[in-house]
Amino acid sequence: MPERETIERAQEDAREGKSPSTQAGEFVREEMHHIREGKHGASSTKQAIAIGLSKARRAGVKLQSPAQGKVSAKTRKRAKRDSRMGQSHSHRRPSATRSRATSRALKKEGRSAASHRALSKQARSTARKRGAAARRASAMKAVRT
Repeated sequence: MPERETIERAQEDAREGKSPSTQAGEFVREEMHHIREGKHGASSTKQAIAIGLSKARRAGVKLQSPAQGKVSAKTRKRAKRDSRMGQSHSHRRPSATRSRATSRALKKEGRSAASHRALSKQARSTARKRGAAARRASAMKAVRT
């Protein structure tokens, strides 16, 4: 369950007209804090980001599910389900057994997935996949802000 402050920050971003990915960024940020403070771990930076995005979808952020071919069908299906859960107003209580199993599994994972070095490496590799033009546009936007 995301913290109240995170949800409020995301809602503020939505009111300001910021993009869904910016709103979801708040949840990813919270996830990184959880890993850093030792609440649980993650097997990779990618997994930590995925957990944050899932929480964002379930909290009602209108994030699209990943494109076909980018991730497995299972992941896409899960993302769509999370989005549906976030948009519907009938929330069932999550299964205690399942929640406990997830927590226990994540507690056994490493904590280095949220390190500055790991995040930097992840950002660079993702940017490299997007191409030079996208990297340049991002750098120019950074200069303007």
